[in-house]
Parts: sequence; structure tokens; C-alpha cells
Amino acid sequence: MLRIGITGGIGVGKTIVCRVFQVLGIPVYDADTRAKWVMQYDPALKQELQAAFGKETYTLEGHLDRAYLASVVFNNQERLDKLNALVHPHVGLDFERWATANATAPYLIKEAALMFESESWRQMDEIIVVTAPLEVRLKRLLKRDPHRTEADIKAIISKQLSEEEKIARAQHIVYNDDQQLIIPQVLALHEQFLPKSGIAK
Repeated sequence: MLRIGITGGIGVGKTIVCRVFQVLGIPVYDADTRAKWVMQYDPALKQELQAAFGKETYTLEGHLDRAYLASVVFNNQERLDKLNALVHPHVGLDFERWATANATAPYLIKEAALMFESESWRQMDEIIVVTAPLEVRLKRLLKRDPHRTEADIKAIISKQLSEEEKIARAQHIVYNDDQQLIIPQVLALHEQFLPKSGIAK
């Protein structure tokens, strides 16, 4: 089963690229969304998070207290690294179960913002990086998330792997710069991936 990773920094437009693949009939695993699910429903991970960050990590009803957890790891790189180290392996196992359930698809896509940082790129056969100029990303994010300031967004971007590093480590690039069309770029990649999956075009 051919596995394709899609990654890119905040505001580059990974989601729209994934939607085009989904229209083509390709299953897409959204690692960020699934991470939230796993943190809420995986009993082993819940125990690990409470042991690391306190019983307050979950409410008395058993719901993840995101505000509390965010306050604990905010501006504390050591705690943030600890959180990621606990969550990512469970997301990796969740992905493997999902991949098995979708084994009849031509190929699979995993979307993850921290694909390189979490080392989950090692599960992939090839990587697509979605990229966009900083000014385009800022414009999109300020419109999408009006509660954030430009300084907030730049702070988030500064903590992510640089665009240059991502591009250098990827096999494919999709330019979502509001100048080049997305669909033809995705269709071209789809045509490349089908033969590699063993399915004739």
C-alpha cells in the first residue's frame, strides 16, 4: 500500500489539497483531528497524560481539559515536547489501524502539520509539502482566525520547521500561492501515484 504524506506550515492550505484528493477517491487521514480524538478516547493515553500533567488534564466527567493542558505546556518547550512524545505514538497506532481498514484504496494520504517533527514521515513512502508565501499565509489566517494577531501567527510559524527545510525533505511540492491552480497540480500527482500503487491509469 502506497502511503503519501502531506504536510506544510500553518496557513499554507493543506486541507484544500487533501479535499481534492478525496474527490478523486483517495482516503485521507487527518492526523491533527485524530490526535484530538485519541487524546479524548484512548484509555492508555489518558493515563499517561494524567501521570505527566496531573489529574486536572481531564474533567470529572472524563473530558480532556484543553484549556488546562494548553496553559501547562504554553511557553514551556520541555512540557510541549513531552506532550508530543506521548501523543504521537498513539496517533501512529491509530493511523495503522485506519490504513488496514482502507487497504483496498489505490493509495493512502496522511495529513499532518508536524510530519517531520513527529518523525511520522518515516511511515510514508513519499512526502508532499504544500507551500505558500508568508504574506499569503498571514492574510488567510487573519481572515480565518480573527482572534489572532499577526504577531501570534508569526510566533506559531517561528516554532515550526522552516519552509526551506520542509521543501528540501519532500519529494513533491504543491504551490498554494493564489497564483497557481491547485487542481491541476493534484491531478498530476494523482497520475504519478496510481502506477506506483500497482493500479493502471
